[in-house]
Amino acid sequence: MSRTVHILNGPNINMTGRRDASLYGAMGYDELCQALVLEGKSLELDVIIRQSNSEGELIGWVQQLSDHSEPLILNAGGYTHTSIALMDALALCKAPVVEVHMSNVHAREEFRRHSFVSQVARGVIAGFGGESYSLALAWVARQPSEPVLHHA
Repeated sequence: MSRTVHILNGPNINMTGRRDASLYGAMGYDELCQALVLEGKSLELDVIIRQSNSEGELIGWVQQLSDHSEPLILNAGGYTHTSIALMDALALCKAPVVEVHMSNVHAREEFRRHSFVSQVARGVIAGFGGESYSLALAWVARQPSEPVLHHA
């Protein structure tokens, strides 16, 4: 029986493949999404992927998911470092939230080293290009089907 996992991507993630390959990998966004859906199937996960450059749209999606037991993998892009509103919405999620970054944000500019998302996420995976998502999917697949609270 498959379980559903949501992957939400923030601003400029749709430009993967056109951005600095040394930071984000060479795979284009559509190719990455297709690979993640296939990988999810092999892990018995139904992967639903959405991307928006709009903070409000991302917050709306998080609010829609907040009462569900379906895990969320989030690459909030630049909103990771700026959006208290997104953090507040994520804090309402009953299922685990995994923060993902393709680049190693801790080896980059100082402002990228702070994450509002990390304050409410179950864990953080960063620096492995598109494989960061794969590592998050593998973790989700190993979790029990029941909702697991990510914070007290």
